Amino acid sequence: MAAVGQQGSNLTLEQVKEVLGEVIEAFQTPENIQRMEEAQDDACNEMGKMLQFVLPVATQIQQEVIKAYGFNSDGEGVLKFARLVKAYETQDPEIAAMATKLKSMFLPPMTVPPHSNTLPAS
Repeated sequence: MAAVGQQGSNLTLEQVKEVLGEVIEAFQTPENIQRMEEAQDDACNEMGKMLQFVLPVATQIQQEVIKAYGFNSDGEGVLKFARLVKAYETQDPEIAAMATKLKSMFLPPMTVPPHSNTLPAS
């Protein structure tokens, strides 16, 4: 674990990987699984309600981990951490995979409407 007080935005790629792993582990604790399931049940799979019920719980879970790495323990800290992860995603496929896994824990799957690049045969 990084020293408390270290600025979160100064984390190295390896440190970001470590924090991301801890955040994912935090989502998998029985207590947090229950918290997320209750929030998802309250949201009834509606996007507006997901933002109202699920996102705040997901943010709290992340805050509990990242504050030990120098991030503010508020929504701003989570946003800074997300931006840092995004910056490292292009440099490290493991971070990209971990970030995708984390997002899948609290964001509904995004479906892209089907479209065709070909014209119908005449």
